[in-house]
Amino acid sequence: MQELGNIFQNQALAASIAACLIAQALKAIIDIVRNGKINIRTLFSTGGMPSAHSALVGALATSIGLQMGWNSNEFAIASLFAAIVMYDAAGVRQAAGKQARILNQIIDELFQEGHTLNEERLKELLGHTPTQVFVGLALGMAIAFLFFRPL
Repeated sequence: MQELGNIFQNQALAASIAACLIAQALKAIIDIVRNGKINIRTLFSTGGMPSAHSALVGALATSIGLQMGWNSNEFAIASLFAAIVMYDAAGVRQAAGKQARILNQIIDELFQEGHTLNEERLKELLGHTPTQVFVGLALGMAIAFLFFRPL
């Protein structure tokens, strides 16, 4: 049971989760400013500014670097993991979102012509732009530095 308690004392984990939650909260605030209304789904959705995935892995890698050293194997692993996640967020998932947008357009055009399809619309906002990924990374790094600032 003591081991489970140690999880809650892990600063790298806490910084990473905080970065992710703050990024998601910022998405909701940005959505309110843009649309003038509250959309609770924004708190749990993928895509948008800033990238919560990038914030999480950016905070993780930075926390590991600050704790274990910038030349440690742990930092190398965390950095490569972060790079893969951010590449996926901006590359593969962004492309899937573009494909979903095109498929939704095709479905819309079919409905306009009187065809009947019982298909759900695909989620188009899956990935991130490079700017969204960069802002998420910067947010995550800043939060990690706040968690590990000298006392």
